[in-house]
Amino acid sequence: MYKAVFVIIVAFFKKLGEAKGGDSSGAKQTVMYKQQERRCIMYREMMSGKLHRATVTEANLNYVGSITIDEDLMDSVGILENEKVQVVNNNNGARLETYVIKGTRGSKTVCLNGAAARLVQPGDKVIIISYKWVSEQDSYNHQPKVAILNDQNEIIEMMNTEPASTIR
Repeated sequence: MYKAVFVIIVAFFKKLGEAKGGDSSGAKQTVMYKQQERRCIMYREMMSGKLHRATVTEANLNYVGSITIDEDLMDSVGILENEKVQVVNNNNGARLETYVIKGTRGSKTVCLNGAAARLVQPGDKVIIISYKWVSEQDSYNHQPKVAILNDQNEIIEMMNTEPASTIR
């Protein structure tokens, strides 16, 4: 595929060179130079936000799938509506991925909907994690937002990192 793209680019610069009255060999050298300059940028998938030890307030099997989260909690860690999140159930070890629906601001709601409701019970402690792609260069300075919650889904502490062996 890259060879085909390269051929198309060379043809474009050749035509461009001829249209300007120049010769096409300089255009080909420019394209080769640009191709050698090109480098691959590495990205890492990093934790972006985390709601630690949220208490499930509801499990609604008959709702179209997702997780409903209080909008204040979403804002605290930068989770957006419709964003993909990973949910880890501390009570039974279940892990799932779903998308987020905004819950009523200030309600402290954490509700698993649809099929995901089979993996939790009201009162279970869950960890809700969002991720984002960060360039290799930026990954070394990346700081996630971590909210530690109490049993009523109130934020008791905000952290920009998660030290090893943190127990809460």
